Amino acid sequence: MKINIILFILFTCFVYVLTDDAYGHGLGGDQAPPINFAGMDVTVSTKLDPSDITAGELTKANMIIRFFDTITDNNLDNVTYRVELWRGGELLARQLFYDNDGELNVEIRPKINCNEKELWRCTTYNGFKDPISGGLTAMGDGKPIISGPIFNQGGLYNIKVDIEGATSPKVQVAQPLSFETFVSVAQDQNFIIKDNNSSEETQITIKTYYDDIQSFEYDDSSYSISFNMPFNWDQDYINLVQMVHEEVRLPKEFKPYKETNGFKGYINGVEVDNRIIIADPYSYEDLNVIHFLVTGNELQRIKNEFTKYDNNVIKFMIIPQQTQIANLLDVEIDGGALAQISWNENELISSNDGNGIPIEFAFFDRQGNLLKDIRYGYTISHNNNELLSNIGTDQINPGIIASEGIDIQQISIPDNGTYELSVAIFGVGIDYDQKYSGIGKGTFEVYAYPKSNTDNVILNTPQIPNWIKNNAGWWANGKINDDDFISGLEFLIKSNTIQIAPVDKSNSDSIDQIPDWIKNNAGWWASGEIDDNEFINAVQYLIKQGIISL
Repeated sequence: MKINIILFILFTCFVYVLTDDAYGHGLGGDQAPPINFAGMDVTVSTKLDPSDITAGELTKANMIIRFFDTITDNNLDNVTYRVELWRGGELLARQLFYDNDGELNVEIRPKINCNEKELWRCTTYNGFKDPISGGLTAMGDGKPIISGPIFNQGGLYNIKVDIEGATSPKVQVAQPLSFETFVSVAQDQNFIIKDNNSSEETQITIKTYYDDIQSFEYDDSSYSISFNMPFNWDQDYINLVQMVHEEVRLPKEFKPYKETNGFKGYINGVEVDNRIIIADPYSYEDLNVIHFLVTGNELQRIKNEFTKYDNNVIKFMIIPQQTQIANLLDVEIDGGALAQISWNENELISSNDGNGIPIEFAFFDRQGNLLKDIRYGYTISHNNNELLSNIGTDQINPGIIASEGIDIQQISIPDNGTYELSVAIFGVGIDYDQKYSGIGKGTFEVYAYPKSNTDNVILNTPQIPNWIKNNAGWWANGKINDDDFISGLEFLIKSNTIQIAPVDKSNSDSIDQIPDWIKNNAGWWASGEIDDNEFINAVQYLIKQGIISL
């Protein structure tokens, strides 16, 4: 089925039914599993506005609690809520609320310096009391207010909601309907990396959504960053956790973690799926952000595998991996967004082993800002025949979730040739905002070359994939620096993606920088002004002079 047919069905007949894995901790909201009530499957969702709160950076936030039927997506009205807020097993607030339209808005005002042993004793409540239900409710444009030691520290907050009445302020449910949701508030912790070979120091920031970071370490031999955080690995808790979210922010000029690098990640010594490590070079001009987005399923797999770590700690480790210059494909979505698809040049070759190669999807608005909490799907076709389609695992509530606006998919391409990629945005956020919904298409080329048992292959005619010309043009125009282009050429030659005849190095000139005529040749080759043979001659010159090391 073509993706535009899928989208036609979804956009014209779609019923939004959100399941319990619709949102993850640390992403500004959560939704509890549904409960059967009066012939409906009802649930509670919680959202924060702003969605990404960092402790100490705001004086108030809006907490939205919604009670609704998952089948119709309609709110139940005249609802009486009993709301409790907890952090780390400590009660922070408990209060009765009433709302007539099924969506309760409460203003949270963080307070610091609570000297009470029981933190809830520092919490106060303000608002108009409904005369029938007794719950605090909105009056005009005003909201009920909770002031207390809430969102003043980073960590995971448990919001427990009992529905004590619904459909009428006078009607009480036979037994309260109980729901639990979790939201995370971030806190920033700064650390210094010292280079043992120089006096240089680099500050990095870890934005944690769960607890204080401990035991920060940097290994300058492997350039690995590791840190610990208290964490409960008990099975009952793992069953509740949908996602653990940590961010590492470091300067773009910090060479081992420059944006062209890939990363390996480990949790408690277990290597994680590379799709949970998302590198974001887009959001800040001077910073790269590396996200750990560890799903509940991945946590369960890790728990089953690690043996030597404390059950009360989670240890993160990131190790940069040298990768090659990425190719880019821009797909304009007719809803106004841009999907940027990228891959490493040395990896985008046909693969029949079923493992696939990582392809990154990033989504932007017209101003170039990342669009977060995107739900998207894609289809890849060849000669008008659909090869694969992915709209996520939930057929009722479709879409792959790109929580930070970036997602990595492992995609296996069966053969070389030209392929059509269709990308669809189903909606944004927990409420499936349709602002950017739409479809876009683009094409890309895949080349497959047989591996050789020798280091170099002698060819009468050079064979160079056309997509390498893009990189040569970018290098000639200054969009790629010398080191990146040369390291990319080295890998491509070693892997026989570019096939070069052996070079006699006996009469080299021992130069230590790239001559200008080489870069000029690269630009002329990219624009078609010289042929492949002349570009190969330039590459062979760089090999002979030792600029390219094989």
